[in-house]
Amino acid sequence: MAYSDRAVLEVDDRLIAFLEQECLPGTGVEADAFWSGLASLYDRFAGENRSLLDERERLQSELDRWHAEHPGPISDPAAYEAFLREIGYLVAEPDPFSVSTDNVDPEVATLAGPQLVVPALNARFVLNAAAARWGSLYDALYGTDALPGAPEGTGYDEKRGAQVVERAKAFLDEAVPLAEGRHAGVAGYAVKDGKLSPALAEPSAFTGYDGDPAAPSRIFLKHNGLHIVLLIDRDAPVGRDDPAGVKDVLLEAALSTIVDMEDSVAAVDAEDKALGYRNWLGLMKGDLEARFEKGGKSVTRRLPGDMEMTTPQGEAVRLQGRSLLLVRNVGHLMTTPAIRKAGEDLPEGILDAAVTSLAAMHDLRGAAPFRNSRAGSIYIVKPKMHGPAEAAFTDRLFAAVEDMLSLKRNTIKVGVMDEERRTSANLAACIEAVRERIVFINTGFLDRTGDEIHTLMKAGPVVPKAEMKAQRWIEAYETRNVAIGLACGLDGKAQIGKGMWAKPDMMADMLAEKAAHPKTGANTAWVPSPTAATLHAIHYHEVDVFARREEMADDGPAALSDLLTPPLATDTNWPDELRRREVENNVQGILGYVVRWVDQGVGCSKVPDIDDVGLMEDRATLRISSQHVANWLAHGVVSREEVEDAFLRMAKTVDAQNAGDPAYEPMSADPDKSTAFAAARALVFEGAEQPSGYTEPLLHAYRLEKKQGTSPSS
Repeated sequence: MAYSDRAVLEVDDRLIAFLEQECLPGTGVEADAFWSGLASLYDRFAGENRSLLDERERLQSELDRWHAEHPGPISDPAAYEAFLREIGYLVAEPDPFSVSTDNVDPEVATLAGPQLVVPALNARFVLNAAAARWGSLYDALYGTDALPGAPEGTGYDEKRGAQVVERAKAFLDEAVPLAEGRHAGVAGYAVKDGKLSPALAEPSAFTGYDGDPAAPSRIFLKHNGLHIVLLIDRDAPVGRDDPAGVKDVLLEAALSTIVDMEDSVAAVDAEDKALGYRNWLGLMKGDLEARFEKGGKSVTRRLPGDMEMTTPQGEAVRLQGRSLLLVRNVGHLMTTPAIRKAGEDLPEGILDAAVTSLAAMHDLRGAAPFRNSRAGSIYIVKPKMHGPAEAAFTDRLFAAVEDMLSLKRNTIKVGVMDEERRTSANLAACIEAVRERIVFINTGFLDRTGDEIHTLMKAGPVVPKAEMKAQRWIEAYETRNVAIGLACGLDGKAQIGKGMWAKPDMMADMLAEKAAHPKTGANTAWVPSPTAATLHAIHYHEVDVFARREEMADDGPAALSDLLTPPLATDTNWPDELRRREVENNVQGILGYVVRWVDQGVGCSKVPDIDDVGLMEDRATLRISSQHVANWLAHGVVSREEVEDAFLRMAKTVDAQNAGDPAYEPMSADPDKSTAFAAARALVFEGAEQPSGYTEPLLHAYRLEKKQGTSPSS
């Protein structure tokens, strides 16, 4: 690999070329100034970054020692909390305060709706997510199990279409009812004297139209802050059969999207990092394109423009056509070979902060034909921080990047992922540490569970995964997050978010269950696809999140002792079948995900589980599965031989599930020659020793082996 000297840094030529030829031009930042500024960032922050990681290990050693001496459930919660304070795991609660974040776009601060998370390395997926601000309700209902049955035949199924229209009109009756009658009975919509005819029960819900007022092509309605658009075309296949000529109903859906450079990508070197940065830059400049074959035709996808409407008062108004884009940097743990000093890989998160902010300057400077942040902010989601000291470090790092790029203080906003136990236990202090730039807190059940298991590795065997969501700590975690966020003044300033729906093919179940997220007072929740975003938007019409928050105003957070109650099994005398099934389920999921990550560089995908149900898998799900098996191994619930046998059996299962993929490399015929199989085994058998139970160090090492063509590690 060739490196070129930039100041005192050793930077991969591919990263240099991207930055100097593509990213820096148009920002007003000269190359020499950028490189010297980046070198200064590393001089200032790399050592502290290492010290924070050392502190994680110190605390884990203390916890391991305590739990080894006090195995099993916590018999004296007060003594346990005192111990955690003594070692510095728990810090003092801050005095009451309210965050002071300003210049925040409404999608984050004052609106409630779905959020997408999309891998930065896939331009097509990124563009699809950005366009998911608006979604066809008809398409979402027609092509999924959101309605009973399925389309019949290869063409348009009129019976299914009628079922879709009936459900969509019922939705309109619920969200924007008429003063008299039902939407299904409307023979035509018109605008007369600035009012919609037929009249709505709440006239202010009519916000505009497009086309001839007597026969508009689009009617714009609004409920709970979200737009609903009736598309009218009596010549269209669906519209000609509709009494009012409605051919579709558009819902304002993915208000925001996280362009992810962390859990959902496999970015292990400068080539990968440059690709992720390039896609983010294209979004910020507005010129990103993706060309691909679909249905035998060449397709070019670009960012959509804004929508225009005429208000009832006759004014021309533009509505944002794209999801507000945030970018997720990596956490503090990882280093990258893309940039080195004295032959050592440097912290990747420092590079991410500098480069993603630099790219976003194109948006701030108005380079694109349309803006991402109309408020003039850069939104960076920071994952996997452990406690307030790490949040404060991020705050200082972002301030230094602002100085380096001559940005106004707090231009760079931060989203805090509440996905590590020490952050959950000190959440108010973490928020206070970034109180002037915070725009987001989010519960990440999957990573949070992985950290829970690793933190308690020495305490005893944890419950089976299926029982985890019924444990006291998880309920306390989910409710404390919202209550503490509201107490710290995030209402009207920031998002309070909830986690992913992981079953992209099960939309009926999502419609039945995911309304629980807005009911908690969270004004966003993650969904796995644009279609899911459109359907999840229905929940934000069913639940007025901000009214729900007013109802919760006097609710306090769950007790800290509940949060710290470990999910340990009180009786491990489980039937052999349960133990076997649990291990097989974990191992199959590990293999199914890792084989794509290591062999193909796919960081997030729909992976069939042991029952062939497609689940969205990323490193967070992998962290749970690997830590769960490692925990049971550590406490003798299962033997190494049983786990090794499960790996061999499940390798055959995963091979069969991927038989139709021409790029797939089977594992079971010769496991000793499979890099992916070796990586999967290492994640389990070395799981107890991995920092915080993270999967990244091993995944990156094995992926680099694969890319470089070396043999698997032993």
